[in-house]
Amino acid sequence: MIKRCLLLVSAFLLLTACTPTVEIAAPEKPITINLNVKIEHEIKIKVEKDLDNLFNEESDIF
Repeated sequence: MIKRCLLLVSAFLLLTACTPTVEIAAPEKPITINLNVKIEHEIKIKVEKDLDNLFNEESDIF
C-alpha cells in the first residue's frame, strides 16, 4: 500500500513538473513598418492626357 502511494505521488510530481508555460511579453523596441511606395500612376495619367490632346488636335495623323 505504501509503495502504491509513493508511486502515485511520484507520478503526480513528474506530471506537474512537465506542464508547459506560455509567456506573453511586449517587445522592448517599438515595431517599425517601412513603406517604400512608388507612385507612377500620376505620370502615366499625364502622358495619356497629353496623347489624347495630341490626337484630338491633329486628327488627320492616322
